Amino acid sequence: MDTDVLVVGAGPTGLMLANELRVAGVAAVLADKLSQRSTLSKAGGVQSRTQEAFDQRGLLEPLLATGNHPTGFAHFAGIALPLTRDRHRHPWRSVPQVVIEGFLERHLAAHGFPVRRNHELTALAQDGDGVTAAFASGDVIRSRYLVGADGGRSTVRSLLGAAFPGRPGTMTTVAADVRLSGHDQTVTHARSDDGHWASVFPLGVDPQGRPLRRLALGGPGRSRPREVPVTEDEIRDGLRAVFGSRVQLLELRYARRITNAARQAAQYRHGRVFLAGDAAHVHLPIGAQGMNTGIQDALNLGWKLGAAVRGWAPEHLLDTYHAERHPVAAAVLRNVQAQSLLMDQQGTGDPDLTAAMDLFAALTRLRDVQYHLDDTLSGMGLRYPMPGAGHGPLVGLPAPDLDLGPVRSHELLRHGRGVLIDPLDRFAEVAALWPDRIDRAGQGADTEPMLIRPDGYVCWAGHPDDLEPALGHWFGEPH
Repeated sequence: MDTDVLVVGAGPTGLMLANELRVAGVAAVLADKLSQRSTLSKAGGVQSRTQEAFDQRGLLEPLLATGNHPTGFAHFAGIALPLTRDRHRHPWRSVPQVVIEGFLERHLAAHGFPVRRNHELTALAQDGDGVTAAFASGDVIRSRYLVGADGGRSTVRSLLGAAFPGRPGTMTTVAADVRLSGHDQTVTHARSDDGHWASVFPLGVDPQGRPLRRLALGGPGRSRPREVPVTEDEIRDGLRAVFGSRVQLLELRYARRITNAARQAAQYRHGRVFLAGDAAHVHLPIGAQGMNTGIQDALNLGWKLGAAVRGWAPEHLLDTYHAERHPVAAAVLRNVQAQSLLMDQQGTGDPDLTAAMDLFAALTRLRDVQYHLDDTLSGMGLRYPMPGAGHGPLVGLPAPDLDLGPVRSHELLRHGRGVLIDPLDRFAEVAALWPDRIDRAGQGADTEPMLIRPDGYVCWAGHPDDLEPALGHWFGEPH
């Protein structure tokens, strides 16, 4: 083998996965067909759960130190959810995708994991022992496992012949990074009487301290083929149709056309090959859910591949990647389609849609509705199935951040191992059976006992008799 895991695609999903494999202590190669990192900021919002994941690996503080990344609150179909601002330890924050990619690439390079660029995948074949990948450069890489994180038009998925059912795009809208005059820092979704609309979100500031915005535009007659370039005149015309003369374009940084295609791979695992991020699911980009979902795919898959390479993974462990992550992306596709419909992105002006949106907007003034939508959008409401772990209220959810005296619980996850919180010092003998996979902590802390997977999810909390089966289920046979 040339390496343990070959990751194809150096977007946020592939970069995060490479870091997870590094933390798990396995060899990985990250290959990308581009000669240099993209300067396009395809997403701009980072959910609470994604920030927790960065924090668990010690990455959040240095990431936020890269610039001004303002906090905010979630929105659903352009309707702000201000009551959710302080619900979580890490509120929604604006960090452009291009900043995240640059930060992760530099971090990996500093740890001896540079991206191999100019590596365009042309063929792959797998057998019982590994995967052989061939590149246009002439390189051939042999690995135990391969992960396709190479975007919505994934070469890996195409070479696999993997089913990618769903709906093709029926329209396009414009997404652009801009500087505007006459607009404040708040999230805005505005619509004109004739169906033209604009969404504006803060993206922080440029090196000169000037505010940047993510702008989306659409409406009747504005859907054009994806390959047609977006011009400054088109942006100005779209702003004028919605805001009149109140908002003006100062600078266009980048623009592209996006479609409302909604597709999801039928299977995320194909033997020794896995799909993650946009290679596994595509949808209209609303709320940066695609980027966040892809990063969470990487967090879920990384430690499991590490366990398989190191030889202690239970036989079923790699299959839990599809079982846990496929339903998550399916739910994202549904909520994005619902948001697109309510926002009337095609600008039909259908009075039935207007009535539905008015009713929905009234419902979102209720606290419980805002909280439910926030749980959906932030990633904090996600609950994985945890067989054999009992039925405690925390089981399957992201672990709470606990004060364990000298450290906080999220800091214990930086080494990519499981964590057994043992406040009454009852489980030393059991934990000693998995010394290379489990850290025990929290003796004397004011909390309940729980077992946390390397990706930060509670996989046991409850009856002591269920602990050993849970350890075996997620961490394999005892040492």
